[in-house]
Amino acid sequence: MKKAFKIIGITLLVIILLLVAIPFVFQGKIKDIVKNTINNNVNAQVEFSDISLSFIRSFPQAQVNVNDLEITNFAPFKDEKLASIKTISLTMSIKELFKKPSDGPVIINKFNIDEALIVLKTNNLGQTNFDIAKETDSKPNEAENNSSFTLDVQDYSINNSALTYIDEAANTIFYITELNHSGKGTFSGNVSELDTKTAAQVTLKMDSTEYLSNNTLKLDAIIGLDLPNNKYTFKENKAYINELPLEFQGYFQQLENGQELDITFENPGSDFKEFLAVIPKTYSKDIANVETSGDFKITGRVNGLISDETIPQMDINIVSNNASFKYPDLPKRVDNININTSIKNTTGKSEDTYVDISTLNFKIDNDQFNVSGTLKNLTENMTVNAYIDGVLNLANITKAYPIELENELSGILKAKVNTAFDMDAIETNAYQRIKSNGSVQVSNFVYASEDIVNPISISNADLTFQPGVVMLNKFEAKSGQSDLNANGTITNLLGYLLSDKKLQGTFNMTSNTFNISDFMVADEGETETKKTTDSSVPLKIPAFLDCTVNADVKTVIYDNLTLKNTKGKLEIKDQVATLDNLTTNLFDGTLAVSGDINTQKDIPNFNLKLNANAFDITESFTTLDLLKAIAPIAKIFEGKLNTDIVLNGDLDSSFSPILSSVTGNAFAELLATKTNIDNSPILNALDSNLNFIDFDKLNLNDLKTNLTFDDGQVNIKPFMIQYKDIDIAIGGSHGFDQTMNYNLAFDVPAKYLGSDVNRLIGKINDPEVNKISIPVTANVKGTFKNPKISTDLSSSVTKLTQQLIDIEKQKLINQGTDAIKDLLGGLSSGNSSNTTPKDSIGTKTDTTKTTTPKAEDAIKNILGGLLNKNKKKKDSTN
Repeated sequence: MKKAFKIIGITLLVIILLLVAIPFVFQGKIKDIVKNTINNNVNAQVEFSDISLSFIRSFPQAQVNVNDLEITNFAPFKDEKLASIKTISLTMSIKELFKKPSDGPVIINKFNIDEALIVLKTNNLGQTNFDIAKETDSKPNEAENNSSFTLDVQDYSINNSALTYIDEAANTIFYITELNHSGKGTFSGNVSELDTKTAAQVTLKMDSTEYLSNNTLKLDAIIGLDLPNNKYTFKENKAYINELPLEFQGYFQQLENGQELDITFENPGSDFKEFLAVIPKTYSKDIANVETSGDFKITGRVNGLISDETIPQMDINIVSNNASFKYPDLPKRVDNININTSIKNTTGKSEDTYVDISTLNFKIDNDQFNVSGTLKNLTENMTVNAYIDGVLNLANITKAYPIELENELSGILKAKVNTAFDMDAIETNAYQRIKSNGSVQVSNFVYASEDIVNPISISNADLTFQPGVVMLNKFEAKSGQSDLNANGTITNLLGYLLSDKKLQGTFNMTSNTFNISDFMVADEGETETKKTTDSSVPLKIPAFLDCTVNADVKTVIYDNLTLKNTKGKLEIKDQVATLDNLTTNLFDGTLAVSGDINTQKDIPNFNLKLNANAFDITESFTTLDLLKAIAPIAKIFEGKLNTDIVLNGDLDSSFSPILSSVTGNAFAELLATKTNIDNSPILNALDSNLNFIDFDKLNLNDLKTNLTFDDGQVNIKPFMIQYKDIDIAIGGSHGFDQTMNYNLAFDVPAKYLGSDVNRLIGKINDPEVNKISIPVTANVKGTFKNPKISTDLSSSVTKLTQQLIDIEKQKLINQGTDAIKDLLGGLSSGNSSNTTPKDSIGTKTDTTKTTTPKAEDAIKNILGGLLNKNKKKKDSTN
């Protein structure tokens, strides 16, 4: 007995070892089979990380696992992923592993797919990314015989997978996520059954409208399989769209020219609660305790041929009569709900499918709202004909239905409108094909959006619809600090509401107070909160606006400025605001502005022309950073300013100029000005270094100058001013960082250069000397708060003093020479007139001896005076 057990144990061990070892022997063969199959059948790049074979996991059958399979398209979808599958598991008989190609295809009995992501795509040219099968010249029967695999599936599953279908030409996207599908077959002869279970989330978006939004879809169905005739029949089944149950009957059959189907369906009950079940649970919440009355029924039939030219005919009806509902935790009830809607196609042509909303009515409190209309030509250029008539208190929506809104609604909507249009007319602004009549009134409405910073409270809005245009008869609103009153025309209101078109129109706007920042939008992606005026968040002109505004505003608040009586035209388009001769009162003067402000890029920029007339200099240069940067010294002036400025640059998050980016030029004229040196370190420094000028008395009336600015530097074109009879030339530059380099040249008459110079001039006593002037230069560097002054005044005065001494010397020499000549001339004249008799010579000689010393003394006195004076003057200049 022990020997028998030992033999059995050894045998089992050998079998187990063989089951473990054999897969390693055949694993290479399996890889070869898969690679050959791929190369022979697929026109795409296929990769996988590993293929494994096991005899244990599905004993007595073999199991093959393909891991991390990826299929990547060639052109025209080059490098786009068609499929990414984590695991494909195939189960087959062990004998299938030993088949040769001549023995026929490998038969697979079971397969499982885990975590597959499939993307099916059709581009605008009609090309598909899933048409990757290689073309073959073989006949159909030969192709079947040449196939490496065939399916005889009894059990299969697809787990945790997703499918995306994108049709670019039809602008359609279809998502299936969280897909779990399984099936088990019961086969008996030619007629078999497949028991399937499916669960998924479904989203369908066509154009800009989502018809299904993450709706839950479930289907448990037993499907009859007539494999020889390729016919599949619904037997026992139940489907759920969200929580709405549906039952199907009918069949689906594959034909040579397409697929034929004839399917009917309906919801098995008739309770109105089943209507609420259609709405995704995210919005409808828990409907178990919702109180309802009335009925709700969906019935439909879809039958016909699906081919390249045809679609099935349809007759789907949704009906509810005198229904109501009330959520237990909400105060309002929705009553008098009547629905009569059908989706039909009677020709089998896709363009003939239409939706007929005969009745869609409801009532909240005493407010009745009625809608009817038709949607036709759904697959091409959809046409809409709708009628709306009713009153709706918007605040009651959240009081009757548990919808979560980012902003609480309030206001009364009254509408009576009939409209007819096609979507192509909306897209192309073909206003003549948009036929609308009626009126809409809104009162006490609050509107909040990501496109604006502050909510807009609309106290009254009155619109009249006319063919091709909407007349805004009245619009009264407030936002933040701002109030608005407007009227005008809107040319594409439906395009703005129904598609991604911009709001176009022309408006006349009046306002008592208009704060620019109340209507700016925080840049997308920069903040999670849309209601913000944080200075660190870039502001944007709303992208949805394409309009012209003729404005008349009493007070405009822009940054730290307050503008009065602002009038002009503002054009807004593509996040650019263009100002056309906008005039306003500012700083006790007037300002005219033309140009544009552009917020298309991350950093806004501007390009403006400014004309200021009679600006108060002190106020304007104290308030405006730009003016302070252009002319920091101007704040010491008191008076008026005229200026023309052309400038461009970037704006910061508060829409103030970034000074380092500003370039442009300016012309300035000062009117009726006076200076106050107490406020100016520069003038104080100059006053200390130049004693010949009183800067408090500097006359700058009618001063005109030109300047340019670029790369943070302001360059002043040299200009002239005058103080008394002193001419002053000024030129140089300064930076927005307050550094400077200026040169001042003074043409100074000698009389202003001190008492010593004036004593010399007095001694010379010559009118021509009073006309002498000298150049004095001053260089101003450092900063406006800490200036550094250097002058050549001392050397200039020294040179002038020496010049005056030389003049005085020459004058004295000339005076001495004339005196000597006069003296000598007198002596000579005395001798020649002597008529004394000879006997009297002795007496005359005595007389000559007494006068001769006096002449010598006179000459000495003249020369000595000259020498003494020169010596004294020389000493005074040391």
